Amino acid sequence: MAPKPGLGSTAQSVPESNKKMRGNTVTTETLSPAAAPVADAHAHAHAHPNQFALLRQRRFAPFFWTQFAGAANDNLFKFAFTVMVTYQLSVGWLPPAMAGLVIGALFILPFLLFSATAGQLTDKYDKTLMIRFVKNLEIAIMAIAAWGFVTDQVAILLLCTFLMGVHSTLFGPVKFALLPQVLNERELTGGNGMVEMGTFVAILMGNVVGGLLVAIPNVGHETVAVACVAMAIVGRVVAGFIPKAPATDPGLTINWNPISETLRNLKLAHGNLVVFRSLLGISWMWFFGAVFLSQFPSLAKEVLHGNEQVASLLLVVFSIGIGTGSLLCEVMSRRHVEIGLVPLGAIGMSVFAVDLYFASSGLPASEVMGLSAFMVQPAHWRVMADLALLSLFAGLYSVPMYALIQLRSQATHRARIIAANNILNALFMIGSSVIAGALLKSGFTIPQIFLFTGLANAVVAFYIFMLVPEYLLRFVAWVLSHFIYRFKVNGDEHIPTTGAAILVCNHVSFIDAVLLMAASPRPIRFIMDHQIFKVPVLGWLFKLAKAIPIAPRAQDPAAYEAAFDAAAKVLAEGDLLCIFPEGGITRDGTLQEFKGGIMKILERTTQQGTTVQVVPMALTNLWGSFFSRVEQGGAMVRPFRRGLFSSVGLNVGVASAPQDVQPETLRGRVQQLLGA
Repeated sequence: MAPKPGLGSTAQSVPESNKKMRGNTVTTETLSPAAAPVADAHAHAHAHPNQFALLRQRRFAPFFWTQFAGAANDNLFKFAFTVMVTYQLSVGWLPPAMAGLVIGALFILPFLLFSATAGQLTDKYDKTLMIRFVKNLEIAIMAIAAWGFVTDQVAILLLCTFLMGVHSTLFGPVKFALLPQVLNERELTGGNGMVEMGTFVAILMGNVVGGLLVAIPNVGHETVAVACVAMAIVGRVVAGFIPKAPATDPGLTINWNPISETLRNLKLAHGNLVVFRSLLGISWMWFFGAVFLSQFPSLAKEVLHGNEQVASLLLVVFSIGIGTGSLLCEVMSRRHVEIGLVPLGAIGMSVFAVDLYFASSGLPASEVMGLSAFMVQPAHWRVMADLALLSLFAGLYSVPMYALIQLRSQATHRARIIAANNILNALFMIGSSVIAGALLKSGFTIPQIFLFTGLANAVVAFYIFMLVPEYLLRFVAWVLSHFIYRFKVNGDEHIPTTGAAILVCNHVSFIDAVLLMAASPRPIRFIMDHQIFKVPVLGWLFKLAKAIPIAPRAQDPAAYEAAFDAAAKVLAEGDLLCIFPEGGITRDGTLQEFKGGIMKILERTTQQGTTVQVVPMALTNLWGSFFSRVEQGGAMVRPFRRGLFSSVGLNVGVASAPQDVQPETLRGRVQQLLGA
């Protein structure tokens, strides 16, 4: 049965908190006078060629290098300290086997204690001032740590470990709350990808440099002391170039009680279910990653029979994979916040975690190998490939989730939402250590732990995607627009990133709505014929997407009126609504007459005082494909009648005001776009 007024959809509408949030577009209201011209100059979708160009722009580059220096210094300090107490000093009250655990626990403890306070401070004060304060604090902490290294004072260094955890706790909300304030929606995925890549490269460099410096005979501790202070000073100097980023909630009253504020932050995050469940998804990724990272030394020694160099190689491979996946997100998302990549990432994480079990099981026992001996074994290359691909897909999984949280969180509460994320991350990482330890004690081998984690990831991911269908729907749209068709979008900057709008498009095939999902940075609600819900698979997707069913007035007057009521509600909530005014799929490939449903919707929005835009769109070159009708037959027959990867397109026109809209003039604009 042909759809009448519409077909398809994405899932959830953006919650009410988003309608007031303007952080996903760069505006002079959210930036300082110094930063606003820079941001405005790059607000257009094609203002720069790729994410690397952000490193040449003041609104991003100083922040990036400040974050890079901080992450490198954290890990230089921690790893040098760990090596010192594990191999070089004899500390009776801190056994070497416990040193890494104690240092890690002290570093992560402040995230549980002070994240809620850090989120409040970030919302209340200028983020640039917060960054500079944190970097000043880092210099002071590293000065104390330098004394600890020079005098071999383990207690002082443990105190500094805790204080560096406080430093990172204060910086965490600033790091992710600043990006949507200085980057527009088209840049947010790339910016997050750069930060994620930079963080893991900095972690890797910090660990390597810390290990090398502390091992220098006679002067290793002094060298580490100088390096830590120098890196802190470099970070503070670079932070001085970050443009001002005004407070988003300057009137906020700080609640200094960490327990009550933590509970309040979690409740605040839970108020936006898409965001909250995304927080859980990110926290699960940290659980997943912590299992692998914590087992690298044991994997290298007990399973792969390698020395410390082999353990370092595994960390290098893992870090390169995360960085590569993070950078690929912008390319694969067409520079939108593309959460369709999240299910792809989850699938890859499970597949290669399971394959890592098979690759690392049953390796023959041997003497401890150095790096060169390890590399000549073909079986070890499969292990490294699994680690690289597992971490690459983890990058694809995490970056869009971070960007979604930034985009969908209310600007005045964004830092506190991110603080809640940090709290959950810490809890999940602690949980991963407890569960991995329990599995080891119960007799699990390290490869079996990897298998357990990979299978658990599949279960958790499926559960999350059922709770938040938007991820699954965007994944279907992403696959369709990348692997079934070569889908090119022109004028997608005309799709509003905020506010209510009606998208009006020609109707060519049964998957028009899915392609529109792929083109839009925001969820779309579609009006569609009630009969389409009976189509296998597509009907299930449309129900999952909360599409609005409509029936002809003569057939079901109640359903007809209910559809327009639902459409008006979607627009009143500030979301995107799409209709296909032809009332059904074209049977000859030509644009049909537009019916009057658009006027009925506009009339209701006027009555309720909703401000809307009407955006014309035209799907091109889709007629004659598998999902469209053909003159000599129906749709969805002869699957490869146009082959794979056939080129289709979407042209998007400039929005019109409601008073300028009539069915015929709107049809004329869509007709022009068909010829564009």
